[in-house]
Amino acid sequence: MAEFRIDGDDCPLARATDAVPVAVDANAPQLRADGNVLLHFSAPADDRLPEALDDDDAIRYLHVTRGDDTYIFRCLSKHPCVVHELVDAGFLVESMRYDDGGATMRGAVVGYDVLRGVMETAGGTVGIQLQRVYPLRADEESPIGRAWDLTPAQEAALRAAVEMGYFDLPRSITARDVADELGISKSAFLERLRRAQQSVFGALFA
Repeated sequence: MAEFRIDGDDCPLARATDAVPVAVDANAPQLRADGNVLLHFSAPADDRLPEALDDDDAIRYLHVTRGDDTYIFRCLSKHPCVVHELVDAGFLVESMRYDDGGATMRGAVVGYDVLRGVMETAGGTVGIQLQRVYPLRADEESPIGRAWDLTPAQEAALRAAVEMGYFDLPRSITARDVADELGISKSAFLERLRRAQQSVFGALFA
């Protein structure tokens, strides 16, 4: 597994997060045969983000599902991002987060030759920093995570909440109890839990 920080990619999500101080979690973009890209992503509720995207000439057919805390976006982009070049070089995208005009991308590479090729591909067009490389663990390919588009951290938070009775009525434990069990802060647990619920409910009610 490899995690990159990419800056200088002139794609709509990078431009939008440069203009609006929010973090955008994106699924791997789908490149169509005509060169256009299908995007599916989410961000904390902030009306400035859909306005910035709507003003971008590269964005078409922007659809926004508004929740209390989170907005879910689907649209078509006329501007392929550098991630497609990384995929061509052998990068298997697991997660993408845009913020401050750049992106943190996490995914799998098969061997150091492929990793070197991915970095050379990105380095030829944008600024790239390799943040970490680590072995693929057995739990990285969880069937539940794949089925519901959850990151390992989101799945762990959701699983712990269920197993510890966080969703029981009446509730027998607090968010702090689950966070302590996971070894993370209460706010980190609640964010992971909300994003996991968003993925699951979004798939159920799409």
